[in-house]
Amino acid sequence: MGDVLSQNEIDALLSALSTGSVDANELKEEQSKKKVKIYDFRRPNKFSKDQIHTLQVIYENYARSLGTYLSGQLRAPVQIEVLSVEQVTYDEFIRSIPSTTILNIFSMYPLEGSAIMEINPNLGFAFLDRLMGGPGAMPDKVRGLTEIEQTVMEKLGQRMLDFLSEPWSSIVDFEPVVERVETNPQFTQLISPTEVMMIVSLETKMSDMLGMINICIPYLVLEPIVAKLNVHYYYSTSGKKSTPENMDAIQNKLESTFVPVKAVLGRTVITVKDLLELAPGDVIPLKRDIKEELELLIGQRTKFWGKPGVFGKNLSIQITRVVEEVNEDE
Repeated sequence: MGDVLSQNEIDALLSALSTGSVDANELKEEQSKKKVKIYDFRRPNKFSKDQIHTLQVIYENYARSLGTYLSGQLRAPVQIEVLSVEQVTYDEFIRSIPSTTILNIFSMYPLEGSAIMEINPNLGFAFLDRLMGGPGAMPDKVRGLTEIEQTVMEKLGQRMLDFLSEPWSSIVDFEPVVERVETNPQFTQLISPTEVMMIVSLETKMSDMLGMINICIPYLVLEPIVAKLNVHYYYSTSGKKSTPENMDAIQNKLESTFVPVKAVLGRTVITVKDLLELAPGDVIPLKRDIKEELELLIGQRTKFWGKPGVFGKNLSIQITRVVEEVNEDE
């Protein structure tokens, strides 16, 4: 939209036209001329603004799922936010990352080609330290991965990439598979240096550690589905109602899901000394009468009360009452 002229500017323009200092014909010729648009042939824009916005939405959903998974896996609060979504050449991406980093090269079948998930070494070694039982500290000097660390990082990277399938499912169903893990970007030549890539930067914070996770997908990989990368298509497909086939599949999965169930015979408190001196035949008194009902836990919640017994040759518990659900808001 053009600039809106004030009343004083309009009066000045009319005055200039009346005095002849501004020629009306010149103004018409100026407007009829084609405006020049700057275009960089070395770095062409292959993704439109709408497509970049769609990718932003997809990876915001991915960031939430990945943050929840890493928080549970690493036993530490992990916050992940989409910092930027932009298109750069492959050469620019390689020159922007550290000389020693963690590169997970993965495929996106049925899409052809490979992509990269780059984990900043500070963040990667903090993940490894947490998985090994440490506090999440960094080594004194950034180095390459050992064989054990590479195996652990490959499995962690695969699990992190598994969460990509769901937010992408409205556009395309693909299965990300880690092909290999590299630490030197110079040895990772997936495409031509001038080819355009879509790079999503995820700012990741774990305790006091702050680092980046970059997901880079070449345009050549996304080219078959690039026409679907628009917000209208994304929300129209993701908002479809569930079909009877989907409902049956969900029901079958729920019915075949294993749920941990355990009966609590009782609880007590003893000293470490008594625990170390326990021997066969010793009796530990519990804080529960033999006639009292036992708690029956589903997962971590008490859902039933019952009485112990024997059914055939198996120990069993007979449910006597159901624990009433309590609204958490109340």
